[in-house]
Amino acid sequence: MSTATDHQLPVAGVREVRRAARGLLRQDRRSLGGVLTLNVLAAATGLAGPALLGRIVDQVGNGGGVAAVDRLAAAVVLCALLQLLFTRQARYLGHRIGERTSARVREQFVDRALDLPPTVVEQAGTGDLTARGTTDVAAVGTTLRDSVPKIFIAGLEVAFIFGAVFVINPLLGACGLLGLSGIWFGTRWYLRRARAAYLAEGSANSVVAEVLAATAAGARTVDALGLQQRRTAAAELAIGTARLARLRTLFLRSVFFPVIDASYLVPVAIVLLVGGPLHAHGVLSLGSVVATAMYLRRLADPVDVVLMQIEQLQSSGASFARVEGIAGAPRTPSAAVGTPVDDRIEVTGVRYAYDGGPDVLHGVELTVRPGERIAVVGPSGSGKTTLSRLLAGMDRPRTGSVTVGGVPIADLDPEALRRQVVLVTQEHHVFLGTLRDNLRIAAPEAGDGDLLAALDAVGWAHPLPDGLDTELGPAGHRLGGAQAQQLALARVVLADPHTLILDEATALLDPTAARATERALAAVLAGRTVIAVAHRLHTAHDADRVAVMEDGRLTELGSHHELVAADGPYAALWRSWQQ
Repeated sequence: MSTATDHQLPVAGVREVRRAARGLLRQDRRSLGGVLTLNVLAAATGLAGPALLGRIVDQVGNGGGVAAVDRLAAAVVLCALLQLLFTRQARYLGHRIGERTSARVREQFVDRALDLPPTVVEQAGTGDLTARGTTDVAAVGTTLRDSVPKIFIAGLEVAFIFGAVFVINPLLGACGLLGLSGIWFGTRWYLRRARAAYLAEGSANSVVAEVLAATAAGARTVDALGLQQRRTAAAELAIGTARLARLRTLFLRSVFFPVIDASYLVPVAIVLLVGGPLHAHGVLSLGSVVATAMYLRRLADPVDVVLMQIEQLQSSGASFARVEGIAGAPRTPSAAVGTPVDDRIEVTGVRYAYDGGPDVLHGVELTVRPGERIAVVGPSGSGKTTLSRLLAGMDRPRTGSVTVGGVPIADLDPEALRRQVVLVTQEHHVFLGTLRDNLRIAAPEAGDGDLLAALDAVGWAHPLPDGLDTELGPAGHRLGGAQAQQLALARVVLADPHTLILDEATALLDPTAARATERALAAVLAGRTVIAVAHRLHTAHDADRVAVMEDGRLTELGSHHELVAADGPYAALWRSWQQ
């Protein structure tokens, strides 16, 4: 069962991780069969070496000729070459399976992450999601590509070696197993503690990423408000917690591996101590004792691989649990909620509070008619942005309802919601890729003519070196804040939603450019509903109606001229803005 702490994203349980791993590997069943066959052949040819060496010892002890020894030596070389070929091909196929599976994990993670409601991502913090999508996904990919094939090959070799030892002499085989009991107990001790320790380490790393990302993103605010010491203290606390979690996993490894290294010598010593008297009494030949000792000494390499990769599996298993936990994150209910009959938005008796705190909206009532342009104004902290998030379906009201065409907006599935309502804020993102790629995110089928028309609609006047083919981002052309904001608005034009909510979406543009852009958008989106949250009151002047928010309440509603004539709060805002 997936578990979550506070607002952290869930972590998948052991059963869920195993089920997901089986589902991924099941997609390559035919290739896995080929890997299994090649590994069996490699293990079988590898077993021939010690057995043939034992026969050489017996031949020499019995006075055999040089020709017989040469034939046995040639057989040893031939088996070694065959083992090399089979092992190489098995690892090649195993790596191909691992890469394909790793690609599936990454694609599945991206699909699930994009399907998360924005509120879930905001509450969890981008640091947690970023750590899961980078460090954790990379760890899972490395394990699937490297660790799983290695464990598979080494496990088969261990099984074949013990089979050969028991064929030579069951008593010596039992002695060998008894000698490996230290490995058994050491591994059990380690596995009981490792999963929780690595999960704690991954969670601590996510907190570090979140703190550093938040500090970097808000660097100007930190500097302006003199919060350097507070942010430094938060970073030191997160790093200290991550250090303790890392020391815990380091302690487990520092106990586990020395115990294992010492345990490798025990089965060889027991076999020699028991095999010597048996040979002296004629029960076993010297070659059998030598072959058994060599088999058990050779056992150290595959067992070492298995145990080393078990350590990696614990770390990557915790990473896989965090990656797979995204599937358990809360999402929009899948129950059918019907289709909106029109684009009319109704806000009825809405109250809202953040994280169980006091209400920040109090009984808001608002009707937005299809095709209407409404401006929402008011002082900072009056509830404008909160209302816009409810209208965009990003949050649910504590009481009351927010519907479009009679259907609760927050209950719409993501695809229907994006067709119905688009929220554009002053926060924007330029994706790595060309200008064309960035625009087609909103309309994958749009042609170049449509893309250029969308740019013209938002007043784009920034010639780029290669036009639509210009690479954007750190390694290419860097867009300024105003350009990035116009790019985001151009995506809105291409998406062509029924309702557009602008929350300070032109804040980075100068007032003249902002007004020109808003008027151009209004012309392009004629007939669409536009709700604009604004501090610049020219937006309110051009709107059909103005909604005034104060202390979480809708105190005035009407056209610009009606509210100025009423000489209420809006009129006071208008007079102060004009001064």
